[in-house]
Amino acid sequence: MLRVDRIRPGAVVILYLKEPKERFWGVLRSLDGTGASVLGVDLQAFDDWMRQVADAAVPDITPSLVFFPLLRVEKILLDMPSGEIPSLVERFEARTGRDLLAYLGVGDLS
Repeated sequence: MLRVDRIRPGAVVILYLKEPKERFWGVLRSLDGTGASVLGVDLQAFDDWMRQVADAAVPDITPSLVFFPLLRVEKILLDMPSGEIPSLVERFEARTGRDLLAYLGVGDLS
């Protein structure tokens, strides 16, 4: 199970974006003064994507490597459990039976 205790490349994060307002979930690939690169999916598509992966269907939704300029980033949250509520990565791995980093082909970045 992936465990990262800080926001750095390899962490699974949720980016809150502005103009337009969006939320994007995935593995942080880079973060610097210009922006953040994330390999993942729009948070609104997360459940549908997870269902497609779990059903071994050819996914209509595929993760993308996206760069967001820092001016668009409102905040970055670590994808962590909250009490009894599992993190999104825990939900993905429980539902699909697959390791997220292996599925995305990024290897262990922590």
